[in-house]
Amino acid sequence: MEPPPPTTRVSVLLPFKFGAAFTYSTSSPLMPGAVVRVPLARRTVAGVVWDEPPDPAITTKPVTSVLDFPPYPADLRQFIDWVSAYTLAPKGDVLALALKPPLLEPLKRAGKTIAFTPANAAHPGPTLSPAQTLAATALRARVTAQSFSVTLLDGVTGSGKTEVYLEAVAEALRLNKQILVLLPEIALSVQAVARIGARFGAQPAVWHSDLTPAQRRETLRAVAEGRADIVIAARSGLFLPFADLGLIVVDEEHESAFKQEDGVIYHARDMAVVRAKLCAAPLILVSATPSLETVENAASGRYHRLDLPTRHGGALMPQVEALDLRAHPPECGRFLSPLLVSSIAETLARGEQAMLFLNRRGYAPLTLCRACGHRLSCPHCSAWLVEHKASPRLSCHHCGHTVRRPTQCPSCDAENSFVPIGPGVERIAEEIAQDFPDTPPLIMASDLITTPHQAEAAAQRIANREVNIIIGTQMVAKGWHFPHLTLVGVVDADLGLSGGDLRAGEHTVQMLHQVAGRAGRAEAPGRVLLQSFDPDHPVIKALISGDLPRFLAQESAQRRPGHWPPFGRLAALIISSEKEREADDIARTLARTAPQGPGITVLGPAPAPIALLRGRFRRRLLLKTTREIAVQKLLRAWVAQTPLPRGARLDIDIDPVSFM
Repeated sequence: MEPPPPTTRVSVLLPFKFGAAFTYSTSSPLMPGAVVRVPLARRTVAGVVWDEPPDPAITTKPVTSVLDFPPYPADLRQFIDWVSAYTLAPKGDVLALALKPPLLEPLKRAGKTIAFTPANAAHPGPTLSPAQTLAATALRARVTAQSFSVTLLDGVTGSGKTEVYLEAVAEALRLNKQILVLLPEIALSVQAVARIGARFGAQPAVWHSDLTPAQRRETLRAVAEGRADIVIAARSGLFLPFADLGLIVVDEEHESAFKQEDGVIYHARDMAVVRAKLCAAPLILVSATPSLETVENAASGRYHRLDLPTRHGGALMPQVEALDLRAHPPECGRFLSPLLVSSIAETLARGEQAMLFLNRRGYAPLTLCRACGHRLSCPHCSAWLVEHKASPRLSCHHCGHTVRRPTQCPSCDAENSFVPIGPGVERIAEEIAQDFPDTPPLIMASDLITTPHQAEAAAQRIANREVNIIIGTQMVAKGWHFPHLTLVGVVDADLGLSGGDLRAGEHTVQMLHQVAGRAGRAEAPGRVLLQSFDPDHPVIKALISGDLPRFLAQESAQRRPGHWPPFGRLAALIISSEKEREADDIARTLARTAPQGPGITVLGPAPAPIALLRGRFRRRLLLKTTREIAVQKLLRAWVAQTPLPRGARLDIDIDPVSFM
């Protein structure tokens, strides 16, 4: 009888809520990064051979098989380890962002496949201005160095930032490197794909949740095999297994959409810095309104900075004016000032296009009973139900709960007593239809335009002059180029300035400046009207003056003394439970055992602003420290003292962006 073949042990990380790898046996050595199938309980699952030493003592089960998939590279494995340690998320949960078992098998069907034609680095690009050439030369040099660096490309809207960073992309292509371009919104991908495809004579790969499983399977394998040279992606693209990643670009780096709020909570902009460092690649952060964190990093010398202070081709920045609603109020029951309506009429008469911006989806944000004042709210969330006129329904924008509008008030039994309060984009569209019956508006909002192809169709209608009035939410603020658009009206410039959000002013300035930047991007001058009840607010003044650096300097001066970000560290602890008393008890226990010491402050517990979300009661504590304190070490020791009852959950948000 022949002796059994010798075995060796390997560590395999699985894409589940495990903090470490498991030990398995194998008859032949496996290198770290190999993708394998292994037994787990009564099933077989996919995992990755990891860099942890295997346990020499335990009884092991053998690896079932090795998959025909390129090994996950060392820089990605190191990145997963780093993200886990930084966010305090289980290492397996982070691996799940990078390892999608259903996508690992080769595509086993005939028919159309994705071509992945190589991009042509020598394909001629546009003629750059002297300022653009100077910035492009600097970026190309960073790529040629093939070493880690971070550069902020700061340029006003319409300054040609995209064409400049595409010169760096071309340099990376010449070096046979792969390039990752991160965008904050999936809807922008079609326009970006077309622009980059035109620049390099081949369509780039895309990676986002709207792809079919077959498209995702093909793209994942092409990235891992090095056949996809340019990848345009949402934030999840950071976890793709690039064979040779040589450049990362984060476009609109200031956008809060780069923050992942569920599951593994991370900020893609900040994690892009880590991914670039681990693969010794340059990172370019692009924005017309850079975040205060990035501005401070550039000021301290940690990041390089390049500026494009003027629009390309001689186009001028739009004239921004405050429209004081106290002096020029809308008519009763309406939301647009007569001055704004007349400006729209003048714009249309010149054969130009107008855009109205209001960051509220639906018809009305609140519906109440005129008899007793009862407000229709979500039974699962601390939120009012939003009315949508297109399909007569009231919906919660947090959990998706939907009901038909009741004919009888559940509080006082009054019949047909409910009235909409306040405007959403649908209500503004109704008002525009009354004033301009021959010019039907186009609404651009995330509940109406849900896919990149729908966004492309909307953009094409605008470009073809099929619509001349656009009404949109924050979707219209990012990256669009409409050459005939000359007027932007902001329906409620005060929206977002109230409440306790640390970054409310910064985020409002960024969003409204981006919206304003859609106007006057070609020959015709642009004009922006900000409807406001407080035209002397610092945010409104900053938008009118266009002096955003001064505004950010004022923000810095306010945050620095209290060690608020970026001059200190924050971590939010969010306790949630289906039982309100249980959530309160856990929060109070955490408060009693909170860390203490110089430079450490714990705020709370308190109900989260959305205290009930999807049927779970939420309480929040906030840990604030000076920058030199490692908050992860404090948090590990702190939460270890409080075991959670079954069904309760504790989410930790390092560097929170949203405080909801």
